[in-house]
Amino acid sequence: VQLQASGGGLVQAGGSLRLSCTASGRTFNSYAVGWFRQAPGKEREFVAGLRWRDGSTLYGASAKGRFTISRDYVKNTVYLQIDSLKPEDTAVYYCAVELNGVVTIYMDQYDYWGQGTLVTVSS
Repeated sequence: VQLQASGGGLVQAGGSLRLSCTASGRTFNSYAVGWFRQAPGKEREFVAGLRWRDGSTLYGASAKGRFTISRDYVKNTVYLQIDSLKPEDTAVYYCAVELNGVVTIYMDQYDYWGQGTLVTVSS
């Protein structure tokens, strides 16, 4: 599964971004899709995840309230909406797929990863 994360960029604090994750050549089917982020000098952390089959979601502790994960069946895309951006949200954001449809916060449970998209928030 080849994943493509996009939608990052430079944005001022307080702004919003919507990141997209698509899969080349196949649908997300019965998979789970997770968003992770890695800030400079920090470990990669779980942000949010979604089970494609029923749309159920899970959010990481740092993501509650300003992050929304969603899916579009027609476009075969998973989105991560980030509102009220803060400088500490600056990171590379990755999407990943878990083939068994289990949304988990653990990186090593995901089977495929996209290349990441950089989000930079200026103060």
